[in-house]
Amino acid sequence: MTDGYAPGMTIQIAVKLPDDLVGEVDRLVQRGDFDSRSQAVRRGLEAMVADRRRQELDRRYRDAMSRLPETEEEMAEATRSAVDAIHEEPWERWW
Repeated sequence: MTDGYAPGMTIQIAVKLPDDLVGEVDRLVQRGDFDSRSQAVRRGLEAMVADRRRQELDRRYRDAMSRLPETEEEMAEATRSAVDAIHEEPWERWW
């Protein structure tokens, strides 16, 4: 349990949205992109949360790399590994 919520638990919340946005969501539902308004809103929130998590990971990675950048030896090894992977690829499979 985290933050007082059990995993998989759902909570209903009330949200006020402008008419034009609700109209757009309704069009997406009518078009079959989503089963319901709730699903559309849920998917939007999930996408926003995932995007924020990626941004946070990117920020943390940049911060870490600025504190401890890769050495020339590490970069050379990464380049060698990439070249080896390219040479080991069965290219005939792609043509």
